[in-house]
Amino acid sequence: MNLFVIRGLPSFKKSGISFLILLAAFTSASACDICGCFMGITPYDNQSSISLLYRYRSFNGYHGQNQSLFPSGANFLPTGNRLNAPITSHNGDPSDLEVYRALEVRARYFLSKRIELNAIVPYNSNSERYNGNLNTVAGIGDVNIYSGYHLLRKLDQKKVNQRLIVGAGFKLPTGSNDATNFQGLRLSTLSQTGTGSTDGFIYFNYLIGYKRSGASLSSTYKMNGENAEKESIANSNTTFLNFFHNVTLSKKLQLVPSVQIAYEYSAGEKYNGVKTGEHRMNNLMTGIGADLFINNITLNMALQSKAWTVKDDHPMPAGRVVLGVTYNFNQLYYLLN
Repeated sequence: MNLFVIRGLPSFKKSGISFLILLAAFTSASACDICGCFMGITPYDNQSSISLLYRYRSFNGYHGQNQSLFPSGANFLPTGNRLNAPITSHNGDPSDLEVYRALEVRARYFLSKRIELNAIVPYNSNSERYNGNLNTVAGIGDVNIYSGYHLLRKLDQKKVNQRLIVGAGFKLPTGSNDATNFQGLRLSTLSQTGTGSTDGFIYFNYLIGYKRSGASLSSTYKMNGENAEKESIANSNTTFLNFFHNVTLSKKLQLVPSVQIAYEYSAGEKYNGVKTGEHRMNNLMTGIGADLFINNITLNMALQSKAWTVKDDHPMPAGRVVLGVTYNFNQLYYLLN
């Protein structure tokens, strides 16, 4: 069986649509201006879709200390504002943590078989705890809008199948970046639900598959602007590599497990154009994923943990969890030929 054809699903019987693994990685709002985010695996080639994606990421423990994906006192699910703690600096307390959560509504629309438009609207809930003082900022984040062009489309071939997508987009400063605690002191840049800056990014995704197995390589370079407070994040790069295999469970069920590798780099925060050395990122993460296709619905899951990171004086990256559900429309017509 060719990896790129899902057989037995009703929406594929007439159209013969190819199977696509799309991993478009790019950095989003808040902490993901540095760490990047996982787009998920979507199976419908040239089909518009709407998705609900939840991302959780934790940082805790300093160099030489243990890290936990779910540190004590940090909720996994989004919480509301909690701004009743004083703001203190980090001094090596093993209970210090930073947790970033994002619930995103994502939409994709194909103008033609090769041109797609995408939008992401996030709700962020970010927590920082230093020296026992926990503050959480929650609210709408920065909206991302981007477009991809399917430059190479050699799918449903007898042997090797390939796809190359190139694209570009921007992030709008729709989220708030002026949250303060009960003393009226402004919280740190990364704990805000928005950055206050307009940013741009470019990306590519290359996929190659043979029969039931394949690999997907994605990389994004993000150019970050400056907000009204003269704050910014240094330009960042995020790269994902996935190895996957297609398993047929039944005529209506397809499972695609994957092994994932992610690398992310940024020189961190900047003030008035000068790097401060805060929140630098130079990390390698590894993990697993599983994607289940049921008719027009796709369920996504990914779990990644730190494999290596550069020494820093902030809490270290522990890992991330991604959960998603996507509804794929059976698109038969396009605005452009």
